[in-house]
Amino acid sequence: MSAQSLRARVRSEMIEEIKAVARKRLAVDGANLSLRGVARDMGIVASALYRYFPSRDDLLTALIMEAYRALAAEAEAADAKPPAADLRGRWMAVCSSVREWALSHPAEYGLLYGSPVPGYAAPEDTIAPAAAVVLRLAAIAQAGAKQLTPLPISTPLPATVHADLRLLIEQQAADLPEDVLDRVFVGWTQLFGLINFEVFGRLHGLIDARADYFDHHMNVMADLVGLP
Repeated sequence: MSAQSLRARVRSEMIEEIKAVARKRLAVDGANLSLRGVARDMGIVASALYRYFPSRDDLLTALIMEAYRALAAEAEAADAKPPAADLRGRWMAVCSSVREWALSHPAEYGLLYGSPVPGYAAPEDTIAPAAAVVLRLAAIAQAGAKQLTPLPISTPLPATVHADLRLLIEQQAADLPEDVLDRVFVGWTQLFGLINFEVFGRLHGLIDARADYFDHHMNVMADLVGLP
């Protein structure tokens, strides 16, 4: 192995170790992550970390990107388990995988969907990974577009929202009616709203049968989209 390759390997291993320690710190400090705290846990001086992450925000972005990718991978794997034609089964599998990941990784989930980090602005690189779950749900609806029997809604889709959804459909080269994508978005926000309530303790003292409660609401969302 050349000296250059060895340095690259050592650097890569160091970056992974820093992120691993930082993830543990998230469980203690939440979004109030500091390079100084990470360095202290690693037994090194804080200035040594700046060779790998120039600022706390750079480290936060790396953790956020990694968490979004991990969540997307879970959703993708779950989507592949039911038969392709079982649209509702795929929808439920994806939703359940997101919940299971969140409950297993509450600190990382909190970094993605908890309170905004003061002074931190996520770069545009995080937009695509953040949309992975809703785009997967939309792909499930698109796969069965001709089979959908959505519940009737009396409130018309506002023209401005219709335009936003049309632009998104065109950007994704999708073939889905705007009103169906709107329903998918309702399901997406309900999915993360339910998970937020569970992860952050908002259901305590109200709902004990949380898995059944979650499955019921995700089935209601599947009904809204019209999945057979």
